[in-house]
Amino acid sequence: MQKYPVPEILAPAGDAERLECAVKYGAHAVYLGADRFGMRTAAASFGGDSLSEACKFAHENGVRVYLACNTLPRNSEIESLDSFLDFAGGSGVDALIVTDVGVLTKVKKRLPDTEIHISTQAGITNYASARAFYDMGAKRVVTARELSLDEIAEIRAKSPKELEIECFVHGAMCVSFSGRCLLSNYMTGRDSNRGDCAQPCRWNYALLEEKRPGEYFPIEEDESGSYVLNSRDMCMIEHIPELYGAGVNSFKIEGRAKSAYYTAAAVNAYRSALDGFVKSGFSPDYECEEWIKQEVYKISNRQYCTGFFFTSPSESAEIYYGGGYIRQWDVAAVTTGWKDGRVFASQRNRFFEGDELECMLKGKAPVPVKVQNLKNGEGEEIDNAPHPMMELSFDCPVPLPEGAYLRKKREEP
Repeated sequence: MQKYPVPEILAPAGDAERLECAVKYGAHAVYLGADRFGMRTAAASFGGDSLSEACKFAHENGVRVYLACNTLPRNSEIESLDSFLDFAGGSGVDALIVTDVGVLTKVKKRLPDTEIHISTQAGITNYASARAFYDMGAKRVVTARELSLDEIAEIRAKSPKELEIECFVHGAMCVSFSGRCLLSNYMTGRDSNRGDCAQPCRWNYALLEEKRPGEYFPIEEDESGSYVLNSRDMCMIEHIPELYGAGVNSFKIEGRAKSAYYTAAAVNAYRSALDGFVKSGFSPDYECEEWIKQEVYKISNRQYCTGFFFTSPSESAEIYYGGGYIRQWDVAAVTTGWKDGRVFASQRNRFFEGDELECMLKGKAPVPVKVQNLKNGEGEEIDNAPHPMMELSFDCPVPLPEGAYLRKKREEP
């Protein structure tokens, strides 16, 4: 296997809490949005001074920050772009993620020392495009999700070695061409390119015949109906050697709008898998430990597949149920301290005396914890923790770090 630099784990950071989780659990870099020009309206949480504060926190911990500027601006938005770029540069971001060639040109002129990363929205599917963006000043390209690993390897082989390649390895997939979808705009008036997608691809559809108004004819794949546009989530946790062998420099986790726990668990899994691969001497036969594989099933998901990386996913990437997330585990509490054989925590979801929990730890297999001698914040004995954010404690012989997630497996229906 050809030797490449150790890839980075690139994590989503939708707000300050998720940024902290990404950094704490081992991300090498984070990507985030400000209050304009980013494709996540619900995750635009780094406007004003918060962006510079985020950069300062990340840099103090050796983590790089990439700012999304990847919408396709209209004429009316171009005049405000210069001030936005000045704001971004003054905040200390390490790179700007862009799609539009006009935006790229302005970034080069306005922020000549800031890296330019070309968004997956640009639809880079061949080495000619990758080279062209490199010639225009790009440091990195984010490949289209429609590419196989063999195609990415060819782009790597036929592009300048200085050009970095980033690709998504985990999270939700868009059924359309790398997110350039007008279905949401057409059906709801919500612009997908501005991060406001209503996700109509996840809906259940039926047929309506012209001369039979009000009569709906089901399109049945099974008893649940038809979800012909509804894709599974991507998961490449078991394929770190293949990604590395294709020359991928950055493993990108999707999910700026997802929870802090999702960020922590996904980053922890992929960083642990990558560290194990490096420790193996970059062995092509490396297989991550079972606990790492299981971590990705302890966060919400829509069932998993490997996307287009190995073959066309025509038979393995469609969901035949309601399309909502599968959630097998709940966060029960977050630890606030440990002393003299007791763990102190803040509740997130109800749990009971005697429940079996487990604590997620950075880079280690989770630790089982049984709730015994449960007490509230006043030190009174209680048989359950029913109130969100309530302070509590219980016996725990194993010292647990502050800020760790205690989670509980859901009971089978």
